[in-house]
Amino acid sequence: MNLTFSQIKENLAICRFPINHIIPIQWIESAFFSITRTADELSVVIPENLVQATGIPNLENIKVSKTWKGLKIEGPLDFSLIGIMANIATTLANGGVSIFAISTYDTDYILVKEKDFERTKELLINAGHSVI
Repeated sequence: MNLTFSQIKENLAICRFPINHIIPIQWIESAFFSITRTADELSVVIPENLVQATGIPNLENIKVSKTWKGLKIEGPLDFSLIGIMANIATTLANGGVSIFAISTYDTDYILVKEKDFERTKELLINAGHSVI
């Protein structure tokens, strides 16, 4: 299946917090954010500029990874579709690119480090996909 990917304009940050951490309202109001909470952690993906604007406490159990770029798989993607993320992950892994994946009800997103972004687009295009 050939897919179309669109680029998320902002650089993103992936943050790990304790499960009881309070999320600043500015983060929730951003155009792109993802929050996942488990029994062990709270992970938040937000535009990198918001990390700098709101600040993050310098605590031992908080981790921030910056300079991520995002690609949206244009959808919506039906739940019955099989192997989409596996295909993308394999294509990029074979090209030496590590990903951070996010899924929503309608679509999937892949995040790659900024240094790997051009290579990622090249690998996807060579695999028959479109990047717009």
